[in-house]
Amino acid sequence: MKTVILAGGMGTRLSEETSLRPKPMVEIGGKPILWHIMKIYSAHGLNDFVICLGYLGYMIKEYFANYYLHTADVTFDVAKNAMEVHQSTAEPWRVTLVDTGAETQTAGRLKRVLEYLDDEDYCFTYGDGVADVDVARLIRFHREQGRLATVTAVQPAGRFGAMELDGDAVKEFREKPAGDGGWINGGFFVLSPGVRDYLGRDDTIWEQEPLKGLAADGQLSSFKHRGFWQPMDTVRDRNHLEELWHSGRAPCKVWH
Repeated sequence: MKTVILAGGMGTRLSEETSLRPKPMVEIGGKPILWHIMKIYSAHGLNDFVICLGYLGYMIKEYFANYYLHTADVTFDVAKNAMEVHQSTAEPWRVTLVDTGAETQTAGRLKRVLEYLDDEDYCFTYGDGVADVDVARLIRFHREQGRLATVTAVQPAGRFGAMELDGDAVKEFREKPAGDGGWINGGFFVLSPGVRDYLGRDDTIWEQEPLKGLAADGQLSSFKHRGFWQPMDTVRDRNHLEELWHSGRAPCKVWH
């Protein structure tokens, strides 16, 4: 089963980082967030990826072109222009990198990579969010529901701390309480081949006509995820993920 990852947007709200590199290459713990997302899927046995490139996509190509070398112990015989690899810790990944255009919207990017997908279900997600989603259970849920698409629904925490007041007195202060209880699109989709009929043109936004059309036709299921979920939309988000990683308690590290 393949996994499609959107990695072509400009990430304008993270411009401090994305002026120099594509957003999925912004690092958490010394590794691009794209790597973390792939590790999540790989932990559930999904190792075949199709990555939708756009803005500064060549940097992602260069990263994977050199990935094996960067994870290996090597000896270079300079005189003979030879290299001997002693040991590599590279993951068992197959990665297809597809230039889907600098200006293409999310549904258009997905449509452009359909030729690289088999005629079977596949996973689909954004290149800027991590979670401790049970991907294997998500896939089973999608197949049990029998609909064309499944979205992982999440309930994000509130951004700011909240005070509980008793008249003019502050009774309690709670850091980042649960949000308003609403479920939102958390990515981590599972899609069936028939979704292709909803994708539209290059300028079609996945979250607009395609998802709304699937919902209207009764073809969109929601997989409720109550665990950890964190997008990386701002520097504040990146710093939060960095702190979690270095604390040794990052919930999205579902691999060993």
